[in-house]
Amino acid sequence: MSVEGSTASDGKFGDSDMLGDTFYPVYAKLFSEDSQFASDVETKLAQGRMTDTVEMYLSRAIGIGFISGLFLWILGLLVGWGLFGTGIITVDTIIGVPVPNEQVLSVWETIKIPTLIVVCGIVFGSLGFLLGFGSLVAVPYSRASARKREINMLLTDAVSFMYALSVGGLNQLEILQAMAEADDTYGEVSKEFQNVVNETEYFDTDYRTAIRNQAIETPSDELSQFLTDMLSIVNSGGDMESFLQDKKEKHMRTAKQQQELTLETLELFGEMYMTLSLFPLLLIIILVIMQMMPNSSASPNMIFVAVYGLIPLTGVGFIILVSTVKHDEVGDGYLSPDGGHQRLEATQNKGLLDLGLIEQFTGTHSVFDRIKNREGTYETLGVLKEPHFFFREHPLMTLTLTVPMVLVTITAAMVNGLVPTSWGGLVDDPVWGTFMYVYMPVYVILVPLAIFYEWNLRSRNGVVATLSEDLRKLSSANDTGLTLLESLQSVSSTTSGTLAREFEEMHTKVNYGMNLKEAMIEFNNKYHIPRLARSVKLITKAQEASNQISSVLRTAARASENHDDIERDRKSRTRMQVVIIIMTFMTMLAVIAILQTQFLNTMADLGSQSNVDSGSMQGAGGSGMSQMNLTDNINVDQMGLLFFHAITLHAILSGFISGYIRDANLMSGLKYVVGLSTIALVAWAFVS
Repeated sequence: MSVEGSTASDGKFGDSDMLGDTFYPVYAKLFSEDSQFASDVETKLAQGRMTDTVEMYLSRAIGIGFISGLFLWILGLLVGWGLFGTGIITVDTIIGVPVPNEQVLSVWETIKIPTLIVVCGIVFGSLGFLLGFGSLVAVPYSRASARKREINMLLTDAVSFMYALSVGGLNQLEILQAMAEADDTYGEVSKEFQNVVNETEYFDTDYRTAIRNQAIETPSDELSQFLTDMLSIVNSGGDMESFLQDKKEKHMRTAKQQQELTLETLELFGEMYMTLSLFPLLLIIILVIMQMMPNSSASPNMIFVAVYGLIPLTGVGFIILVSTVKHDEVGDGYLSPDGGHQRLEATQNKGLLDLGLIEQFTGTHSVFDRIKNREGTYETLGVLKEPHFFFREHPLMTLTLTVPMVLVTITAAMVNGLVPTSWGGLVDDPVWGTFMYVYMPVYVILVPLAIFYEWNLRSRNGVVATLSEDLRKLSSANDTGLTLLESLQSVSSTTSGTLAREFEEMHTKVNYGMNLKEAMIEFNNKYHIPRLARSVKLITKAQEASNQISSVLRTAARASENHDDIERDRKSRTRMQVVIIIMTFMTMLAVIAILQTQFLNTMADLGSQSNVDSGSMQGAGGSGMSQMNLTDNINVDQMGLLFFHAITLHAILSGFISGYIRDANLMSGLKYVVGLSTIALVAWAFVS
């Protein structure tokens, strides 16, 4: 293996390669040629599609580890001197054992400070080296793992795509080429096939050997098995179409089984959340009771830690835990136009301030500059006339209006003294203060964002609601001898819904001179749904060979129906998890409300009555013993504020968790956040 960095010549990583060259002798001493660790890293570099050689990469990692270790070693020496050298921490014992011998003690007194400083530097330096070296070594492992996850998620649709192409009449090499070109839809799966194609085209390797090499190199065990089985069919001259059909059915079953496993894991997490989220509540109750006890050693700050630290930490930790098993849809849903169609290229992934096709001609002639100015004015007037449609397409743009509005409102209220500006003022008026600082921003910012996000989601998902059924209808129409374009017109005239209107629009565009493939790509990019993109990619690729693609359309419909089955099962099962989370929140709200009304308020009333009775007895000259007031050690009003903030934080976190479990998207939790926060606010308004 070469010891020269593969990126040294491009200038971008020149400094890193210089670092690698400097520390290569250290690598050579630490790792032998048959080092298992170096071999594992080399495998992960290949699986993560990283071009560095393992020698240069590990040499660079050693160099970065040395630099970070040196920095933290110096920092450790400074910390050790600051703690021990200045006397902030005095050391009278060795490892907790007193020193009885005077001679040993005198020697220890002489060397203890330098020794502790050196030890502190060594500990910090070792941690720094491990942090620098380990973080760089972890990168290829992380990339390989991410690619494996994406490949496994897309493999079912990729196999369906290859089967449909086989049914459409493409041979083995054409199928491999088509998969290699479909990276806009099949992502990392397509890149694995790109390696096969590139190896055959540029390295004079026969495609059987290229497939065998890729089966060894791919990070996905499922794709490796698929390529190995494909190679056996290629070598034996078997029926590729039957093989792909069997694999398609197998991977569809595997996808359902994987979904079932994921849902079972989520159910387990839901039960865990019910237990873990109630732990802060139990801790708060225990701390309140302990603080009421006379001569209690419980710190009042522990309740602040439980409310403002433990509750958010539990919620965020649970979201991270769920994210390890629940993944969002792979891909952005956009299809790349082929053939240099300017209008498609101008509108693909169009930016917010991009004016479209005119951008390509601006600066060549003055007339195009004037057209650009007019286009900008036209676009601006369109947004001002129908802002709701603009915000539907760009929900996050609502933040440009709502966030400044919230900041101005809060600032004006603080200047005019309408809201408390100190902790004591917030304790005296907890509901109004918390409403202005928390609930008002939640309503002003999240309500519009939630509305336009849900509207955007529904408008885009409406097109796939009847996708499976309409693909079946297209297949039936194509079976009768109609071309694909004529089938689109036939289905659009006999079907209602968003997809039917889009079929009619595509038919009209083709009649006015647009290519059918380009019309379908433009339709897909309008909605940019990954699931829709895979179906459109399949159809556009098949119709290049023939207009009679009824079998391909049936395959696309079958893949869509499999997705529908998985989606229905997911929605049904996750609905129960959302119910569990909401009921957990309602339980916490009820317990805290009872604790506030039936315990704290009652104890405060008893304490007040006790003080009045004690004063009466003293005024009458009575000699009875003064009664103990359990609320002397606790601020009841402050505790009520902390309780209110506890259920508010729990409501917000429960809302985001519900949305993430439901759709693997935190934005889906906005509606739950608003709903649960409203319940908490209304309930506490009655409680207080």
